[in-house]
Amino acid sequence: MQNIENKTAYITGAAKGIGFGIAEALVKNGVKVAISGRDKQALEKAHQILGEQNVLVLESDVRNFDNEVKAVQQIVSKFGKLDIVIANAGVGKFAPIDEMALEDWNTMIDTNLTGAFHTLKATAAQLKENKGYYISIASLAGANFFAKGAAYNASKFGLVGFTQAAMLDLRDYDVKCTTIMPGSVASNFNGHTPSEDDKWKIQPSDIGQMIVDLLKMNPNVLPSKIEVRPTKTK
Repeated sequence: MQNIENKTAYITGAAKGIGFGIAEALVKNGVKVAISGRDKQALEKAHQILGEQNVLVLESDVRNFDNEVKAVQQIVSKFGKLDIVIANAGVGKFAPIDEMALEDWNTMIDTNLTGAFHTLKATAAQLKENKGYYISIASLAGANFFAKGAAYNASKFGLVGFTQAAMLDLRDYDVKCTTIMPGSVASNFNGHTPSEDDKWKIQPSDIGQMIVDLLKMNPNVLPSKIEVRPTKTK
């Protein structure tokens, strides 16, 4: 198994939910972690829980490529390198296609799809130099369409295709790329507040452990696309 201790990871959208669960799992395994998002207060709260040591907090909007370039510069300045990138930032707004607001469509495509591209483009040089790992957090909505989900489906179908194509572009540089497609997760997505009613769902810590397992896997093996569901339906 690969040793991930003292590796450096960058996680977008990591103040809450899945991103925070991933950050927590990586910190517990000795990884130096940079977390980013747009909510300064939520990021500071996450920082307090994760601890001050070997955690860097960055305000960055993945829709802005220059923000992501600056974030990478700050990570390398503090930790000296970047090995692992988790493109997790995402939003969801749902409506019939004829009622979908242009602003909501653009926000989802710009965040869920173009944002993941910005993150990878900004980090690709570091990943190639350090033979790193890029992981995008997609969704089962990237394979299963549903009513009122046209914009969200489009962004997640696109993210799955983007990550798989990037995998082919980068694997000869010894850079791994994986997309994880979770089903129902007990997260803060779309303004939801997790409660006891969410105990049947995948937990953010489960996704965190999955990523730790991927990073530790034999380097000859690449699970490039992973679908993950709750064991039960409530």
